[in-house]
Amino acid sequence: MGVIFGYRPVWSDMTNPPFNPNDPSGQQPGGPFDQGQPPQNPYPQDPYQQAPYQQDPYQQAPYDQNQYPQNPYGAPVPAPEGGRPRPSVNMQQAVKLFFKNYAVFNGRASRSEYWWMFVFSWLISIILSGLGRMIGDSGTTFLDVLSGVWGLATIVPSLAIVWRRLHDTGRAGGWFFIVFVPIVGWIILIVFLASAPKADAWQRFDNGKLPVES
Repeated sequence: MGVIFGYRPVWSDMTNPPFNPNDPSGQQPGGPFDQGQPPQNPYPQDPYQQAPYQQDPYQQAPYDQNQYPQNPYGAPVPAPEGGRPRPSVNMQQAVKLFFKNYAVFNGRASRSEYWWMFVFSWLISIILSGLGRMIGDSGTTFLDVLSGVWGLATIVPSLAIVWRRLHDTGRAGGWFFIVFVPIVGWIILIVFLASAPKADAWQRFDNGKLPVES
């Protein structure tokens, strides 16, 4: 209706104001938006957009690879050198161990190791006595010398094996001196020597030079 009478309403100029080239907003008709050009970003580019921190510096860090060996505590701990029971042996093995461990007072001795050697020494005594009776007086001196040599040669290993057998029962070797108690001393010592081994005896007595096992 306003067009017909040759004028435009005021509200039309308000909704579509004339282009002002000095308007920095760029929203005037004919401005940069009408030409399809977006306004420039008034803020500078983010300096951290391509910063090296965008890449994880720990991605290939040496800590991602285990530089330490496998945990030794996860594996079974080997038993100590003397932490196992003494072997059960026959007479031949017992005699061999008797002389191999000639003066070894540390460690332990099994019951078979001691008693087989005890039987062997007893047999040697019987054989020497029998030979003396067969030979008569002419061979008595020789057999006495032979018996004395055997006794001197075995006194140290005999004391050592008694010491180790007492260790195997969980007792100190000094209990050997109980034999000096009249009558009952030998009986008590024999009971000790025949006792079963103690499982934890090695913790007390397996130290220093240990006796061989074979």
